[in-house]
Amino acid sequence: MKLLIALALVSFAVGAFSQCACPNSKWAVCEDTPCQCTLLVGTNDKRLVDCTKLLPKCFLMKAQMHRARTGKDTRTIGGKPVETAFVDNDGVYDPDCEADGKFKARQCNNTEVCWCVNSAGVRRTEKGDKSLSCEELVETYWLRMQMVHKELPKTVTKADVKAGIETAMLARYKLDKSFVKDVDYDPEGRMIIVDVKKDMTDRTNDLTRVGWYMEKDVKELPQFNDQNKFEPMVAGQKLEMEKIVVYYVDEKAPEFTMKNLTGGVIAVIVVVIVAVIAGLLVLFFMRRREQQRYSKAQGREMDNM
Repeated sequence: MKLLIALALVSFAVGAFSQCACPNSKWAVCEDTPCQCTLLVGTNDKRLVDCTKLLPKCFLMKAQMHRARTGKDTRTIGGKPVETAFVDNDGVYDPDCEADGKFKARQCNNTEVCWCVNSAGVRRTEKGDKSLSCEELVETYWLRMQMVHKELPKTVTKADVKAGIETAMLARYKLDKSFVKDVDYDPEGRMIIVDVKKDMTDRTNDLTRVGWYMEKDVKELPQFNDQNKFEPMVAGQKLEMEKIVVYYVDEKAPEFTMKNLTGGVIAVIVVVIVAVIAGLLVLFFMRRREQQRYSKAQGREMDNM
């Protein structure tokens, strides 16, 4: 009898421990009694996280950079040993986070160079030194996710894709369908455009978390403990994504200047300006020549008289 009771207690303890896990992060560590989950974002820097929701993007970026610096695999299985080995890694830096996981308005990446970011942690101003002032964190209220899926054996319609995307985003990212404002589909290019938008004054719902998790699902490996990827069922077929680009729209326009234009764009602008000036000079000299001819003709007519 005592043996049965002991086995029951052990089973209960194992069951309770297995429930204390973080399904929304493969990097979070959870401890029971009571169950609390933390995310290691730096040396001896653990942040308490709520695993019933998608984790704050700022914490996840910071954790990814810490793992890269300490030689831990950021993809959990396979892949290269450190994050710096990735080619498509320009958007990842070591951010400064508020206590609630939001990005601080000014970011410096542990350097003397600083810039202002939006609520998605994306740079939206010129870079400066530490005297740069970022008065407030500008809210990102609209995400456009442009994806390309692999070929399907059967054709699907825009309505099929829209229904499948909305259902999958609700199930995987807990994103209410009311935030999915539009889903467009180009069957020839296999391109899907998903517009996720909230009211510009909404500070409760953080849509940028969805963009981060979805990018990880498509580009690398899922951020979730469950390594199943974002693969919506559309008309009975699994839609496998192979590319994704996320565009951010803020409540205020970004503050970039000509310095942010690429060399190619600047070269084109210079060529156009030179061409316009050259054209004006040609017109000026042609008109001047016509005036000279007219003056000479008038002179000859006066001589004949």
